[in-house]
Amino acid sequence: MSYLSLLSYFLGIELVETKDGIVMHQKNYIKEVLKRFDMDQCYKVDIPVEGNLKLDTGDHEASVDATLFKQLVGCLRFVYHNRPKISYGVGLVNIFMSNPKQSHLAIAKRILRYLKGTLNYGIFFPHQKEKDELYLVAYSDSDWFRDKVERRSTSSYVFLLCGAPITWSS
Repeated sequence: MSYLSLLSYFLGIELVETKDGIVMHQKNYIKEVLKRFDMDQCYKVDIPVEGNLKLDTGDHEASVDATLFKQLVGCLRFVYHNRPKISYGVGLVNIFMSNPKQSHLAIAKRILRYLKGTLNYGIFFPHQKEKDELYLVAYSDSDWFRDKVERRSTSSYVFLLCGAPITWSS
């Protein structure tokens, strides 16, 4: 067994150690995704999706390239492992993978625009000091029958350990 130094990059995830803790982010991977989908010169937005967004099947809209859409959503699904804020939006566009329409692609591109504006964001894991106690905080929310297509509910949760997210779902 050999020591290869501290972990700094693994599967597109970068780890940066500071004096206060460790920051986990995907800045370089997000830049590659933006370039791949010709969004590297796009405008930035402050929120990934609007709060009251309700998507439907879009039968009246033009279809988009399903392969390109699936690749884009796949990239977003990989990014949301470090970005809990986009999990709701990625879940929304993920529903329409089999028959994507123009409005679904627009939402996926909006998420990319949000990522462009938040490239330096990541998850901060503070160093645990011996005198500090571990504390766990959980938040949850649900939305009953918001999905217009299949009449399903959406629920979400996040668990924080000492202020750092350790698991989340939407």
